[in-house]
Amino acid sequence: MTDRRRRFLVGALSLYIAFVFVQSLFFKFTDSPETRHIFGTLDAWAAGFGFAGLFAPTGPFSQYVVGTAELVASALLLAGLATGRVLFQGAGALLALGVISGAVFFHLFTPLGIQVVNTDGSLDGGELFALACGVWIASAAILALRRADLAALLPFGRSRARLGRS
Repeated sequence: MTDRRRRFLVGALSLYIAFVFVQSLFFKFTDSPETRHIFGTLDAWAAGFGFAGLFAPTGPFSQYVVGTAELVASALLLAGLATGRVLFQGAGALLALGVISGAVFFHLFTPLGIQVVNTDGSLDGGELFALACGVWIASAAILALRRADLAALLPFGRSRARLGRS
């Protein structure tokens, strides 16, 4: 793949991740009923293991903490896109991958499920889960596409990148 195509693909993937994350911030930061349901379900699940409050509004994995991490990941990805700084892109993609790995896990292995209940009682048809999977793939793809550039930024990666072994 040419460098130009790689940059275009990384840019498109970065925009996709930022779009998904930024459009969800309204729901997380305004304490919407959908967000209360999602994080309430997760908090009740965690309480069953003795970790009540883990996903509560003041908990360490609250909607505000997750939303802030998504905002930072989006800002890093967009800053990397605007400035061409690979380190920003890598950090944003890595943070996005971490956040969204949690989301995928909780959809698959908790009562939240793949289909989330909407405020009107209907199911979302797996839309949130599909978006999470898309963000996971996009984040992993950015890291894969930029692996040589990111490895070159590491102290021990410079010689490997120069030799073409990254």
